[in-house]
Amino acid sequence: MFDHLPTRRGHFLLESGHHGDLWLDLELLCFRPDRIRPPVQELAARLQKHDVEIICGPLVEGAFLGLLVASEMGIPFTYSQPLPKEKPADLYPIRYQLPAPLCPQVEGKRVAIVNDAINVGSAVRGTFADLQRCNAQPVAIASLAALTHWVSRFADTNKLGLEVLDWIESQVWTPTACPMCVKGEPLTKPV
Repeated sequence: MFDHLPTRRGHFLLESGHHGDLWLDLELLCFRPDRIRPPVQELAARLQKHDVEIICGPLVEGAFLGLLVASEMGIPFTYSQPLPKEKPADLYPIRYQLPAPLCPQVEGKRVAIVNDAINVGSAVRGTFADLQRCNAQPVAIASLAALTHWVSRFADTNKLGLEVLDWIESQVWTPTACPMCVKGEPLTKPV
């Protein structure tokens, strides 16, 4: 599924603050919409069993994918946007928030969070928290790929359905436990 996307191995700083060994250039995911149509249709079909009323995708690529899935399902779409935390921590320094006019639209609704690829879930966990703040009912997470088993544990803990089309092997560490940092390897620039 990601064979048309450049992937690199190295020592990367992820949005969550973790360090990882795999980088996917997800900005190219929707460059050719015809290539993404079959997985969009599959995600939409899988989400049907969760009685989803609204799709929510974290900006940027997750929102594009979420919009396509919502369109395929014929249901409303919303998105969450990344914002810095007021008191950033070493891990998960970004929060996600739905724009104010969209929050009342999700209240009491069954919502699926759709993302492109999930590593340790900075965007998913932030979107989940804000959907709860808006009194929505998150019921499922859907993704083209998961790079760690974090999303399985998160879905189980929060009693969410989970629909992942592909599992890609990746290693992720906290900065203090990163073996590449211990060896003195500098962080690789993603672009």
